[in-house]
Amino acid sequence: MSRHQYDLIQCMKQPGPKVGQVCSQCEGKCPMCDSLVKPTSKVYICGECSNQNNNQAKCILCNNNLGGEFSEGVDAYYCLECVRLEKHREGCPRIINIGSLRSDYISNKKNGNTNTNRLLT
Repeated sequence: MSRHQYDLIQCMKQPGPKVGQVCSQCEGKCPMCDSLVKPTSKVYICGECSNQNNNQAKCILCNNNLGGEFSEGVDAYYCLECVRLEKHREGCPRIINIGSLRSDYISNKKNGNTNTNRLLT
């Protein structure tokens, strides 16, 4: 996710004992490089990201809901290449903003602007 969209900001604080969860759309993606190959090491998130009540049931990459009240998401994993390059030790990979493209789309949708199709392409 962070490789393709440069306006996204990751938390990057010291990871804690909580394992990061992803939704079914982001399942298998490495949080550092977006690759879908060879998941190796579990993703751990910081205490602040895991203790916030509104973020507990959300994906660490896209902030979508993980499911119902009692359903858990899938554990997130780093790919083999990120583990070899030690990118998995940089910090908490949770995305803390939604990006300017998505926020522009949301604001245009609220204002009733009909030219929102060009924002998604």
